[in-house]
Amino acid sequence: MIKKKKILIATGGTGGHVFPAYSLASYFIKNNYSVKLTTDNRGFNYLKDYENLNIIKISSSPLYKKNILKLLFSSILILFSILRSVIILLFNRPSIIFGMGGYASFPICIAATILKIKFVIYENNLIIGKANKYLLPFAKKIFVSYKDLDGIPGKYLNKIFEIGNIVREEIINLKTENIESDKYNDIKILVLGGSQAAKVFAEKLPKIFEKLQNSKIPIKVYQQCQNEQKNDLIKFYKKTKIDYEIFNFTNKIVDYYSKANLVITRSGASVLGELINIKIPFISIPLPSSADNHQLQNALYYKKKGFGYLVEEKDINEQLYSLIKSFFENKFLIKNILINQRQYSDKNIFKDINTYIEKITNEKN
Repeated sequence: MIKKKKILIATGGTGGHVFPAYSLASYFIKNNYSVKLTTDNRGFNYLKDYENLNIIKISSSPLYKKNILKLLFSSILILFSILRSVIILLFNRPSIIFGMGGYASFPICIAATILKIKFVIYENNLIIGKANKYLLPFAKKIFVSYKDLDGIPGKYLNKIFEIGNIVREEIINLKTENIESDKYNDIKILVLGGSQAAKVFAEKLPKIFEKLQNSKIPIKVYQQCQNEQKNDLIKFYKKTKIDYEIFNFTNKIVDYYSKANLVITRSGASVLGELINIKIPFISIPLPSSADNHQLQNALYYKKKGFGYLVEEKDINEQLYSLIKSFFENKFLIKNILINQRQYSDKNIFKDINTYIEKITNEKN
């Protein structure tokens, strides 16, 4: 009997880290790897309903530098997490570790360095995250979605492999046949506010949609929201007679992708990567408070590539209505986006990653 190779995937706790980690874990499980996944409480809450995953919870913290008490507490917690990670790795002894970024991935990767276990890191944003940046000297390789990202010193550039976006296989295989520029006679808008559902979307976007409806533009709205936003949204859409469907955070987002022909979203790398693989036009509205303003950099990159449109949060009231209205009036705008998106695909990403992982695990240190 062939012994299974062991891989441990260490991920941060946000949706942008967790879902690529889940996609990767699912692929390796199907390909006869023994897979364990470490994350914090936030990540565990996203993944707890997936029965095929072997999840180890680990506590960690960002390093707070501005407050001396928070700095002391976070330093102690990180040190404790590294010590616990050493025990986890001694017990499990993976062949390789795949770090997905986020501060909850940091202790496992440092423990791997101490125990001389190979690890690679993955960065899907256009600015490298803090945890990954600290790990650059120790990582065997750096997998990136796009080689244009900022923040990697020149001495580490030889470690970089551009692999694309890690997205679920069901996303790559999804066919959105309702999205053709010449069929844009009504607009089915899917609103995504990130894994936390953007409060500003619940406050500002319904009024934009009302204005569109008053302009005789046929629309249907599928809007993700938090529980406390739900009643107000339902009341508004009923009053304005806008066709709507409200939902909370869901693991079955693919069902909504297949219904929509336009997405309004935050600018996390994971969701944008999914949208260009599905081939669906989108308007990204970056989270202004994202670390190092990385969401704005993501959105600017995708806009430059012609994959989607960008509206900054401060400009929602002034720009969003006219932009959506222009899609209805000028089908060429949609056609351009679809042409650009259809030139891009991540369909080979898992095979490429598997090839790299096999090569790295077989290399001598």
